[in-house]
Amino acid sequence: MLFVVFFLVAFFLIVAMTTFFQLLPDWLGQPDFLHILVVFSAYRFGWAAGLVFAFSLGWMLDVVSGLYPGTYPLQSVLVFASIKLLSENSPLKESAYQIPLVGISYFIAQMGFFFFYSMTLPGTLPPWSWNKIVQDTLILLLAAIPSFVLFGYLYDFFNKRKVIHKVISKRNANQFRRDQ
Repeated sequence: MLFVVFFLVAFFLIVAMTTFFQLLPDWLGQPDFLHILVVFSAYRFGWAAGLVFAFSLGWMLDVVSGLYPGTYPLQSVLVFASIKLLSENSPLKESAYQIPLVGISYFIAQMGFFFFYSMTLPGTLPPWSWNKIVQDTLILLLAAIPSFVLFGYLYDFFNKRKVIHKVISKRNANQFRRDQ
């Protein structure tokens, strides 16, 4: 159930990011909410479900707006795996490193893929801009705080409340038995 709910959230985020967020001014930035969702899934989902979720998010974004096939799924899976490995047995309280790891992982992913693209496609990329990457990372960090609150609420709501259990529990336990 959680997988389906977060898959629908990701679908609506992709639609919003590729249509409505493109209308925002450049100085306001366009935060990558899917990156936030991949990091959130690394904290909450298991390995198998999380890898499938991260791959499917990257694949959907790759189909919608990818210029070089396979880069978004690769980036999503690498971010998920690295965050999952870093946070799996951490002695720190989870709230202490959630938001900083969003920014660090985004910054490293942008640098890594810019380096990868510069090696494979040397003449097609615009020059590296530290100001833009730092600005995008700070905007992402600011967007990550309410996003984590919203995703955490959705996760707790659908994890604690079993929707199917509610439907079944409304009926009587044995509808064929009559009290005498």
